[in-house]
Amino acid sequence: MDVYEELIRLRNLGQKCAVATIVDVRGSIPSYESAKLLVREDGSMTGTIGGGCVEAEVWNAAREVIETEKPKHLTFNLGQDAAYDNGLICGGQLDVFVEPVLPLPRAFIFGAGHISKSLSKVAALAGFGTIVIDNRESFANRDRFPEAMEVHAEEYEDLFPRLTINETSYIIIVTRGHRDDMRVLKLALATPARYLAMIGSKRKVINVIRELEKEGIPRSAFERIYAPMGLDIGAISPEEIAISVAAEMIAVRRKSPSNWRSLSMSVFADESLRAVLAK
Repeated sequence: MDVYEELIRLRNLGQKCAVATIVDVRGSIPSYESAKLLVREDGSMTGTIGGGCVEAEVWNAAREVIETEKPKHLTFNLGQDAAYDNGLICGGQLDVFVEPVLPLPRAFIFGAGHISKSLSKVAALAGFGTIVIDNRESFANRDRFPEAMEVHAEEYEDLFPRLTINETSYIIIVTRGHRDDMRVLKLALATPARYLAMIGSKRKVINVIRELEKEGIPRSAFERIYAPMGLDIGAISPEEIAISVAAEMIAVRRKSPSNWRSLSMSVFADESLRAVLAK
């Protein structure tokens, strides 16, 4: 299997991988400069950089790179003893660069109102592929969302099973009402999405959580929700709210602590919300 074709296939599926490339060779090695090894999230591989202990160490580094999303540079000295032990007639040195290959992060925006219209634009400019979903065709259409990767006018429960939502996905819930938000949140909680946010006041968040708890969803499941959504920048207009949400998505994507809000903050990070929910 060609490394480049597999890389494209995985990226289109929304899956991460790591690519290791021999970037420098000094002396004799059992491979060649520019040789590549692709390691998938499940640990399986395509390509080779020569096998043996070097490839085993590179595989371990690749798994770490996939996890941290940060590249690594490795140097190997194939001394005669090490080369002989691995059945290799060589004694050179090589440098290997291991880089993460991340899919285009996809933002699944549930609801196609004013905030969604602005958020889709801002998120697309920030490097997110947006997918807009609403059960109203008059709102979920290409005229309103020309920049979106996909626009769906279907019932949320019908479409949700067909969406590819994984650890690189972002879910933003901004439907037209409390009940629809709760319907989508219930579905979204079962996904491994990296970011899960819902619009609404603290009172609304409390009511939604209490209703879903009555349906058997444990309190711990809500700890990953960003609600009220967006960084606290005093946003009022739909455009300002869209910017605050996109900024929070970027902070989560880059794993960068924010001046306004720690990335570990969720709905339960708010003292007043915790106090009310504890009653």
